[in-house]
Amino acid sequence: MIILTKKGIKNLLISILYNILNIKIKINVNLININKISLYIKMKKEKYELLAPAGDFPMLVAAVNAGADSIYFGLKEFSMRANAKNFTIKDLEKINEICNKKNVKKYLTLNTIIYDKELRKIENIIKKVKNKVDAIICWDFSVINLCRKYKIPFIISTQASVSNREAAMFYRNLGAIRVVLARELNLKQIKEISKIIEIECFCHGAMCVSESGRCFTSQFLFNKSANRGECLQPCRRSYFIKDEEGNELKLENNRVMSAKDLCTLPFIEKMKKSGIKCFKIEGRNRDARYVDKTVRVYRKALDKKLNEEEIKNGLEELEKVYNRGFTSGFYLKMPTSDDFANKENNLSKETKIYIGKVLHYYDKINVASIRLVSDLKLNDRIIILGKETGIIEMNVTSMQINKREIPLGKKNQEIAIKTEFKLKKNDEVYKIIKK
Repeated sequence: MIILTKKGIKNLLISILYNILNIKIKINVNLININKISLYIKMKKEKYELLAPAGDFPMLVAAVNAGADSIYFGLKEFSMRANAKNFTIKDLEKINEICNKKNVKKYLTLNTIIYDKELRKIENIIKKVKNKVDAIICWDFSVINLCRKYKIPFIISTQASVSNREAAMFYRNLGAIRVVLARELNLKQIKEISKIIEIECFCHGAMCVSESGRCFTSQFLFNKSANRGECLQPCRRSYFIKDEEGNELKLENNRVMSAKDLCTLPFIEKMKKSGIKCFKIEGRNRDARYVDKTVRVYRKALDKKLNEEEIKNGLEELEKVYNRGFTSGFYLKMPTSDDFANKENNLSKETKIYIGKVLHYYDKINVASIRLVSDLKLNDRIIILGKETGIIEMNVTSMQINKREIPLGKKNQEIAIKTEFKLKKNDEVYKIIKK
């Protein structure tokens, strides 16, 4: 048995610090506060999980390449984003192939309401995904019981509206490994609940005007249930209020139900201190560029403390992709009228226009041939989307037809562009346009 003296413990901690920081340090061991060093080491080792949405393969590949620690996805059924492209059971092999290369975890969402007639089908799905996903995100007790039966880790969905310690303890005792808390909590409340069970919270993306997404407007108007993942988002529309006599009430903002998108980047350090272990990006109905931008921005923010300039640059990147304006949600204060969107549609600073498909990629000379359906000129910024490619963003620095340099490629022409990225046949090409 080795017994360490106080001085020996300090020397051991210095050695640990040396290995963490990889720098030479000269310290008077008698002046070291062991508690502060221990706290510092703990802070240096803290790793926050970044969870990204995957509505299709380009989004999934984009998330993995951009640095996500985990992805969440749905199947064609029982997903709260039924309008996304989603995946099939057969896709699981490919999903694992992509994710396992970078040790990215895979969470399957089975988070809709389940009816009696669907119990056999949901059990068959759960049996088939066993050992092919890292956990299932759910809240219906039938799914929870099936996860317990087949020994599949499960995470409680935000649809359960977990808002207090007792509820968190209840799900922990059921065997949940984590809870996605209700959207309506502030950071102080989250900190308390985090003492009970591991916490996952949204850090970016769309907000629902209804409590944790439990809305019936889409069901009433269009017979499309939000609780079955079919929401048509009528809340995003403009509305006018009239009485029975036809008198119309003029509102300062007639998008009275359209909440701005959540963005926690400006106060991400407060989020880190609130006990949140997993930071989740909403957006399975978005595209691969949205995933790429949001993951890259939040990856950087979780891995280090950003200065004001870095936060500003990050916000500018987030504004380039789909958003309805940004809000802090409930985290810092109760939402006010300022937290509702002023416009009905996407407020992104940039948009993409489809301009063609990749016909062939020539490995030896790093050249891709593209059939254009719209004009393209030198120095235009483009993105390439593909099932295996994910997303690639680049400037067009060279463009040729029949080995002759050209400044402009026109509709219906087959052009060649230089690119160091390996592309695939039928990858889609888009031009980025500033609004």
